[in-house]
Amino acid sequence: MIAIETNDLKKAYGKMAVLKGISLQIKKGEIFGFLGRNGAGKSTFINILTGIANQSSGSFSILGAEAHRSETKKKIGVMPDYSTFYEHMSAVDHLRFFSDLSGNPASKERCIEVLKSVGLNDHVRKKTKKYSFGMKKKLGIAQAIIHDPELLFLDEPTSGLDAESVIHIQKLISSLQEQGKTIFMTSHNLDEVEKICTRVAIMREGLIIKCGTMDELKSFYRSTMIVKMKHSPIPPSERETLKKWLKGAGTDLIMKDQSLSITVSSEKKIAEIIRALNQSKVDVYGVHVEEPSLQDIFMEA
Repeated sequence: MIAIETNDLKKAYGKMAVLKGISLQIKKGEIFGFLGRNGAGKSTFINILTGIANQSSGSFSILGAEAHRSETKKKIGVMPDYSTFYEHMSAVDHLRFFSDLSGNPASKERCIEVLKSVGLNDHVRKKTKKYSFGMKKKLGIAQAIIHDPELLFLDEPTSGLDAESVIHIQKLISSLQEQGKTIFMTSHNLDEVEKICTRVAIMREGLIIKCGTMDELKSFYRSTMIVKMKHSPIPPSERETLKKWLKGAGTDLIMKDQSLSITVSSEKKIAEIIRALNQSKVDVYGVHVEEPSLQDIFMEA
């Protein structure tokens, strides 16, 4: 089932085109990472999907139906801006209030359960005006999931959190996916996106310029790879012959007593190098392939 589908979605403010034709499919159960520099159009795109703004042209559906139907809205959870919190309310009262507004009232017990799931165990009755920035982030996630939605929109869910809380929230997001939920998230933490997202889209100047799994993006980005190997000593009688062969197999060859580094054009070359070493009576102890990170791909986009 398709959770989100957009067809040639466009948005313009006067003569300024913000979205220039976004066609995208996100399957149910994905953790979809949505990346782009400031001003790329990410917020506008999300605002249209969540009903805050209207598109200029094009169409989209959420969970197989028109997005702005009331029944569809009940199946969506959106992480709010923390400035919308009512400071005089406790976290429990806050969740009960907003769950009532959503049309899916939550019990006090459900509110406490959700607050514990985001790591606010000791602060469920504290007024939100006493919450730190990181605690408000967690409360925002709690508000998004309180009514047990099928589809979640999370904007920078771990920014401003300490390392322990980041790990906690990442595990929560993965747990929500295991429950069959779809997560659409933005993040400036590229390591996080690479770690937990099943697919990633990179947006630039109102267009999606790259979209795929990390393996697909790396394959698209990578024309060569740096291979480093640890091995047993090369017999002196084999060294020059092997060196000559390796220079023909790749570039930027660096040979040391028990290690080498070489840039090759394909994974097939790695297997050929291992065979050549073995034929020269050299045992290979370890192979490390340096692949592009999501940061490399993002900066290149």
